[in-house]
Amino acid sequence: MNKFLLLVSVVLMGGVAAAASPISDREGINYEVSLTGNAGSGDFAPHYMMNNRHGILTQSDNVLFRGKLWKKFDLSRRFSYSFGADFLTGASSQTTYHRYDDAGNWVDNRQRPAAIWLQQLYAEIKFMGAFLSVGLKEEEWSLLNSELSSGDYLVSGNARPIPQARIGFLGFQNIPFTRGWLQIYGVIAFGKFTDGKWLENHFNRNERITTGALYHYKCLYLRTKEAKPFSFAIGLQTAMQYKGTEQYYTNGVLTNTIEQPFCAKDIWKMLIPSLGYSRQEYYEGNSLGCWDIVLRYRFRNGDEIQGVYESPWEDGSGIAKLNGFDGIWGLEYKCAKENSPLQGVVVEYLDFTNQSGPIHWDPYLSSCSGTTLTTHTSGGDDYYNNWHYNGWANYGLSIGTLAFPSPLYNLNGDMSYKNTRIRGFHVGVMGTIIKNLNYKVLGGYKKGWGTYGGPLIDSQENTSLLVDVTWRIPKLAGLSVKGEFAFDSGTMYGTNVGGLLTISYSGTINIGKK
Repeated sequence: MNKFLLLVSVVLMGGVAAAASPISDREGINYEVSLTGNAGSGDFAPHYMMNNRHGILTQSDNVLFRGKLWKKFDLSRRFSYSFGADFLTGASSQTTYHRYDDAGNWVDNRQRPAAIWLQQLYAEIKFMGAFLSVGLKEEEWSLLNSELSSGDYLVSGNARPIPQARIGFLGFQNIPFTRGWLQIYGVIAFGKFTDGKWLENHFNRNERITTGALYHYKCLYLRTKEAKPFSFAIGLQTAMQYKGTEQYYTNGVLTNTIEQPFCAKDIWKMLIPSLGYSRQEYYEGNSLGCWDIVLRYRFRNGDEIQGVYESPWEDGSGIAKLNGFDGIWGLEYKCAKENSPLQGVVVEYLDFTNQSGPIHWDPYLSSCSGTTLTTHTSGGDDYYNNWHYNGWANYGLSIGTLAFPSPLYNLNGDMSYKNTRIRGFHVGVMGTIIKNLNYKVLGGYKKGWGTYGGPLIDSQENTSLLVDVTWRIPKLAGLSVKGEFAFDSGTMYGTNVGGLLTISYSGTINIGKK
């Protein structure tokens, strides 16, 4: 079908669906239905159009219908509950990957997203400032601006949610006896990766793939009193891939399988990773994380400016900050005035080129080979990659920052990150053109040199841009229309141009409440 006619059809279908929807008050159970159509020139949607969407849109051409139903916490009550359900269905273009078949031949492997999938299904309870959540949920909390940033280093809004149980605080809470001068935030989560079938379908059947791994995340932050003009926050995030089944292939032939069944003591091992050096302990887990620092200042008119730094680590060398200037360095401006032409600005410098140097050498690990070298060299952090686990991704997209090209882009079926020694910048701007008409612009440039273990012969570059305009129709409360244009230029993602239209309608089902 002609792509222009496809987009026009989406608009007409969405208009009919929205016109038939009732308009309601804004209390009770919320719902939203939307219809999205996008068309592009490449194998995938342009970089900024694809990322920061929780993995729902990857292909260059899509028609997607989405339905959501959710209830928020009532924060005015000590005890409250929340729940949500969210599904998508539609049709998407396919992408040609490559793999070895059973006979050892290198063949085309055409893949596209499922025709229907469950995006969210969760239930939550809260008591005072603490909560417990179970299920699939798109998590948005971050010290970085989720709308304008390139994404939190560890857990961002790029990939589909991972089913998990989470317990922690609802935002920052006052620490007793500090009179609000010191606040704390923390979360602990346990889950399991469920993208095994996706990995098997996209894997090239050479070297290694790991499926069924467990997921663990925790964070802890301290912050000074936010009500004051100046506040400071510092904290640590850490996550882990653990257990699972490793399968080793050689040119399409399965040569070895290592299964690691779960047992109760593994929960403790994920909470406090082992510092031992046995081969088995390396098999058992992949830990990564980052240090986060935020400095914020509020002006008398309510506007705010803040600086953010996220320092990544993959092992002890990164924790000890032996990885130089590596990290996400951000500056953000927030306007307190509603409907301002310049509501927010984020500027970020991205640098992941050091990675604690190219060589990792530990005399303890090498003692079994009879070597006599004693100098300890900590390096070769290889961000987002691990010897025994797939890259830090879910359904092929980065769980964290969009700075690195995700495994989804590897048309040769490799499930690791091939280009993480990245340097560049990212800019995000949003505001109001006129009342009910808002815009967002994302842009950036980056250059990559591969990894220390797999350097590129020629460096890769990329320039990307996205322009997003959303119109909330005032005479039809709850109805909105979004249009986007985006492009990529360079050798990292290729040349891609795409457009997107979404029509959505939201409202509330009132249950015994006026």
